[in-house]
Amino acid sequence: MLSDDTVKVEKIETGWLFDGPSDETALIFYPGAKVDEKAYSPMLRKIAEDMDVYLVKMPLHLAFFGINKAGEIIDNSAYEQYYMAGHSLGGAMAADYAAEHESHFDGIILFGAYPTKETNLDTLLIYGSEDGVLNRKRVENASSLVSGKLRELVIDGGNHAQFGNYGEQRGDGKAGITGQDQQSQAVEAVREFLNII
Repeated sequence: MLSDDTVKVEKIETGWLFDGPSDETALIFYPGAKVDEKAYSPMLRKIAEDMDVYLVKMPLHLAFFGINKAGEIIDNSAYEQYYMAGHSLGGAMAADYAAEHESHFDGIILFGAYPTKETNLDTLLIYGSEDGVLNRKRVENASSLVSGKLRELVIDGGNHAQFGNYGEQRGDGKAGITGQDQQSQAVEAVREFLNII
């Protein structure tokens, strides 16, 4: 995770900060279960070209042991806008935290995940057509939980694991596109979502 002229990567107490050109907006990202958080650095580094990104290092690599980490980040920063995000179990925990602390956030962005609690926050769901891990019925139920704007992107040929660079995942479908392509489409969807809300 190397810095360049656009994004400075810094190790911090809660994990990693991808410090991009924006001083106004931050995205806080919770990684999937048992996944080394650094596996998400390629996708998050691209997102950081538009906003600062906090990649959280979870105790035992399980987000439910560190669900309140976002609060630590918010208490120690001063952005005008915060977005809560995550992948898989990390996405579910991110959505739960945001739903319980709505006044702190401007939206929720979930990769291969779905909300489990009612929320008034605008929400973006991104998942692959070949995702063999995601519970589709729970995704369909999201519209009944989200009172804000709900946007959904299904990446054709994408699967569950390719939002991170950690290899194949048990039970997942076979991807029909590269991980780089899947992540690029996800990043573009995030950019479009932020322009819409």
